[in-house]
Amino acid sequence: MIEVYTDAATKGDPGPSYAGVFIKNGTAKNSYSAYMGELSNHEGEFASACYALRICRDLYPGEIISLRTDSKIVVDTFEMNSSKNKRFLPYLTELQQLSDHFSFVFMKWIPEKENKNADDLSKAALRQHVYKSDAD
Repeated sequence: MIEVYTDAATKGDPGPSYAGVFIKNGTAKNSYSAYMGELSNHEGEFASACYALRICRDLYPGEIISLRTDSKIVVDTFEMNSSKNKRFLPYLTELQQLSDHFSFVFMKWIPEKENKNADDLSKAALRQHVYKSDAD
């Protein structure tokens, strides 16, 4: 089973949003971060989960994925397979499509303190962007 931790850091609402993804596969640990676009905080969390599954699709097709996030709305939307918020529906569709590449995907909500690696990655990427923008 591949353990995948995701988080997003967003400045503004909407604003620049960065994903942090930390993946544990046995003793191997890998870190990723990327710009997700100008998003709200919730959209950033969804985009981060999608980004994580795209990474896993390329590296671990057919595996069991345990995606862990401190975003309850992402977990609830995925588990209920629906959202009343129309802005989240494209993310739900992408999560569903990406899930087809694995033998099983489950999402688990975790407290922020258990998501430190992904949180640090997303915040570091955002800080780098902010400092770069401030210098321009």
